[in-house]
Amino acid sequence: MKTDRTTDSAAAERIRRAAIEAFAESGYGGTSTRQIAKRLNMSATAMYPHYRSKEELLYAIALEGHGSLLATLRATDDATAPSAERFHTVVAAFATWHAENSKQARVVQYELHGLTPAHYRTIAPLRHQVTAVIANIIESGMAAGEFHVDNLDDVVMAISSLCVDVCRWFPSRTHRDPHKLGEIYAQVAARLVR
Repeated sequence: MKTDRTTDSAAAERIRRAAIEAFAESGYGGTSTRQIAKRLNMSATAMYPHYRSKEELLYAIALEGHGSLLATLRATDDATAPSAERFHTVVAAFATWHAENSKQARVVQYELHGLTPAHYRTIAPLRHQVTAVIANIIESGMAAGEFHVDNLDDVVMAISSLCVDVCRWFPSRTHRDPHKLGEIYAQVAARLVR
């Protein structure tokens, strides 16, 4: 997803990648535009034709990351499959995405406090759409008698929290394969709906 006509250039992509590395290491507040530019051997002013501010850069990263996650979950979800299979596949994809994209996910999930209110209002619906994919599968499973859940919102929140937290620690000495980890998380999450 693009924020404006300049963000689709190769230079803008390089700037976003450098910012993801910097924000993931030092946090949004602990990173300056100058530090991002230094990673690219460019001046901070060379970034401005692509991103007018550090906040605009964070917004582009958040938009791209949330869009990618949502697209992954939607592409993975086969509405014609049984609910248990849909649930397993989507939860595995949710955790796997956070492992495969751990640095970007860390920025996308934990640095949104740096966004302006207007930019956050654009990102918030994407976050809700992500959790809605899981909620819809669980509701479908409940209607079919496959799942038994006392409180849908609480279960969706627990599953989301479980999967999102992957980006905080992945990889580890024990877990280095994103897909194996996704399978483990899907199996754990299945206990919450049965």
